Formats: sequence, structure tokens, C-alpha cells
Amino acid sequence: MKLALDPQMFFATSSVFELPDVAASLGYAWIELSPKDDFIPFFRHPRIDDAGVRRLKKVAADAGVGIASIIPLNRWAGPSEDQRQAAVRSWKRAIQIAVDLEVEILNSEFNGRPEDPETAEAMFLRSMDELLPVLEREGVRLVLEPHPDDFIEDGLDAVGMIKGLNRENVGFLYCTPHAFHQRHAPADVIAAAGSKVEYVHLADAFDHTASHGLRYITNPPGNPVRVHQHMEVGRGEVPYDEVFAALAAVGFDGVVSSCVFGFEEDARAISERQRDAAVDLVRQHFSDATAATLTRS
Repeated sequence: MKLALDPQMFFATSSVFELPDVAASLGYAWIELSPKDDFIPFFRHPRIDDAGVRRLKKVAADAGVGIASIIPLNRWAGPSEDQRQAAVRSWKRAIQIAVDLEVEILNSEFNGRPEDPETAEAMFLRSMDELLPVLEREGVRLVLEPHPDDFIEDGLDAVGMIKGLNRENVGFLYCTPHAFHQRHAPADVIAAAGSKVEYVHLADAFDHTASHGLRYITNPPGNPVRVHQHMEVGRGEVPYDEVFAALAAVGFDGVVSSCVFGFEEDARAISERQRDAAVDLVRQHFSDATAATLTRS
């Protein structure tokens, strides 16, 4: 098992080349590179050349920090065919970056509009037809998660789609701050995914479905906004003991990544407490020996 840091809270103050040292200083042996403007931005082509990739690989090695995964997010499920083709082009470059960095996992979402799920699914599958052979040839794994405001938000539906792709190199990411958008108990989603669970995002959120859906009030009534948070573990209502007991039950041995957003004023302390919370959860539900391997000495 690996414990990684998504250093998003440090993006405004650090270049991509500085992030490995940030992670190392916080006691993390692994880093997850989520969308960043000077690396691979949201919904745009990568902004790093081969020289930059070589530099990033060296600074990570010098820091003693491995790159657990990269997260490209592009509109590979449309809504337009032009967007889909641009997304596939960007993904091919992202795959090459991963290969050059010796990164084995690319995380992503289904990235289609929920108002037109049939079209989004058709475009997503067309993109998979183009990209999965490339990923397989390069030995890179694709790990997908359902996301609020995507054409697949339901956890069990996401597991079903991943199984329906019927590829050994496609896995499932369980995102704890999205637990209340997945419409099923965490244990049920994780049990359904079984050995396909390869990645966990660790952050907390409030249950927006509580009190008959009146926990949050948005105007006008009935608008399709999705509300969730990426808070420090313990500040919200995600049932972490249930999550980690379910992970242990399916023999999880993947990556747990701390992904708190929106609290930049306390980023270092939160990242350290997230590290300790993850280690404690692994110790409780897996073993002391496994927990002992998760952080830098």
C-alpha cells in the first residue's frame, strides 16, 4: 500500500517542479499530480515539454518521492465530437508523459454531461476504443471514479461501467468526499468493486442528503447544483471506519491519497494531520506492519 499527497493546496505558491520537495517535507513518500496549469491543466492540452518532464523526474528522484499517479481531465465524453477528439489528443500526450516519468497509474473521471448520459456514454466508449490499446501497450493503468455532475455519479453504476469495459488495466477509484453523491453505502460500492478498487481519495464532506435534503439550500429551488467538500478527515460525516473495513475486506493494496482542497491557509498542518489519520486508519483496519511502511522515515 502507498500513501500519497495531492498537493493542490500548494499549487498557488509552488511550481510543479517544487511539489516533490513539498511532499517530502510533510513526510509523504508519494505524490499525486492533479490538474495544474504548468503541467497538465483542466480540460486543456499538457503544458510541459520533454525537457520539463526530465526535470520533474529528476527533482522527484532527488527528493526521494515517487509519483503515484497523474490525473488528466479532458472532455473525452463530449459533449461535442471536436471536444472528444481534442481530449483524445491530449490524453495521448499525457500517456507519453506518464511513461517518461515511469508513472504506472492515470486517474480520471468519466467526464460527460449528466443531462445527456446516452450521448456521453457513446462518446466515452469511442474514446476508450482509441485510448485503451495505447494504455495497454505502454503498461499504464487507468483508474476511474464517478464524480458529482458527471454522466456517471452513482458508485455502483461506475463499477458496472468499469467491469463492462472488460479490461484488466482499468480499475476503480473510491473517492471518500464524494461518498454521499454515489447513492449507496461505501461498503456496498467497495464490495461491488472488489479487486478493482485500486485507489482511494481521502478527504471529508458533509452529507448533503441529510434532513431530507435540506442540509444545503440553493436558489432557485430544484436547480441541479452539486455540493460537496474536500475537508480534513474528521471535519465532516464520511464513515471512515466503514470505508477502511470494506477496503480491508476486499484485500485493498493500492494507493491512498490525501486530497484536501480549499484550506490553503493551513495547508501544511492539515497535510500532516491527514498523513497521520491515514496511517491510523490503516493500522486499525489492516496491520501495524502495513501502516509502518506508509510514511518517510
